[in-house]
Amino acid sequence: MPFAARLGRLAAVLSLLAMTACSTTSAGSHVLGNPENPYPLSAPPKVGDIIHLPTGILVTPQQMNAVVTDARVVYVGETHDNPAAHRLELDVLKAMEERKPGKVALGMEMFTRSQQPVLDRWVAGELDEKSFIKQSRWFDTWRMDFGYYRDLLLFCRDKHIPVIALNAEKEIVQAVRSGDLSALTAEQKAQLPEMDLTDRYQHAQTESIFADHSHGKMAVEGFLRVQTLWDETMAETAARYLASPAGKERSLVIIAGGNHIGYGFGIPRRVFRRVPTSYVTIGGREVVVTRKEEPVTMNVDLPDFPAPPYDFLVHYAYEGLPQPEVQLGVMFEPTGKGSGLTVKMVLPDSNASRAGLQEGDVIQEMDGEPLKESFDLVWAIKQKHPGDKSKLKVERKGETLSLDVLYKEGKQHQHGKP
Repeated sequence: MPFAARLGRLAAVLSLLAMTACSTTSAGSHVLGNPENPYPLSAPPKVGDIIHLPTGILVTPQQMNAVVTDARVVYVGETHDNPAAHRLELDVLKAMEERKPGKVALGMEMFTRSQQPVLDRWVAGELDEKSFIKQSRWFDTWRMDFGYYRDLLLFCRDKHIPVIALNAEKEIVQAVRSGDLSALTAEQKAQLPEMDLTDRYQHAQTESIFADHSHGKMAVEGFLRVQTLWDETMAETAARYLASPAGKERSLVIIAGGNHIGYGFGIPRRVFRRVPTSYVTIGGREVVVTRKEEPVTMNVDLPDFPAPPYDFLVHYAYEGLPQPEVQLGVMFEPTGKGSGLTVKMVLPDSNASRAGLQEGDVIQEMDGEPLKESFDLVWAIKQKHPGDKSKLKVERKGETLSLDVLYKEGKQHQHGKP
């Protein structure tokens, strides 16, 4: 056989062997290592460790930020009630703004689209904190302590960084959960994004979350629709902004719960479907608990996914807020007369009960400030910390009383009807 012919035949054989060796569908094939953590650390991670998961290499915050600021979109998956997660978000946003001054925006899961005008006024410096929280209906839409997000939003206001409200309206979420869209107006139906309900990884995640709870098939399907609605709405809003005249020259940092970002099938893949562009994902993992409160956890056994959950994984502590919140310990509603709040219930062993508040009392003032609506009392209580005091002006059966409240830390609640 001529030499050239032998070489040609050898090349064909080697090519066939190479294709066979690379096949993942051949009989007896198996995955080498763990696709979610292909290069595990030799020792357990500690607070402050940052791992580039695809390579298993430990990096510094500066090295991570040098990489992520190259991307058009940076996703940060948070633990909502961990201040360490929010410091990470702020650090990333600061790095982006330093690298691309005046060319960065922040997208937030915590706000719905209808809140965008208020966010614009906040960034423009037209609202103080109390007005912003009231006009954005913060306690109605997100219901978490504003302290978790205060520094992030103050930085945006100081640097005039646009904040983009990403999420779906509550009425639309409720309709999609039930599967009955008939109650939606034409305008609300127009807000429904293109929804891909076929992602098998999201299906697997949803089924795992509900595996330890007996909610039934309808509940699982409803939650899957809602999860998809959230992801698709946030992706659509982000993609529209990136393609808009206001956003086409900007990079976008998106913050959302880890389940919306981890493994990429939530928001990132759906944004890329609409606007293919470079992106990086960052997540956090708590390795110690330093907060006083018992963490709220779920017994969820997630399936194995064929990829690392994030590009970068930051390890931090599960912290509490530096200043624990206090509560009065009452249920109340406006009197309907334009001023004052009627106490409907006083919780036992609460700050309210120790101060002598009773059911039927009308709280007219707190520390000399008139209480005209529920927000006024909620806001005033949010400014208090353990050991603080306040003076309540109360009307009881035609008599005006002055009650002193000493705020102690503890699990109490105040609920008001707007």
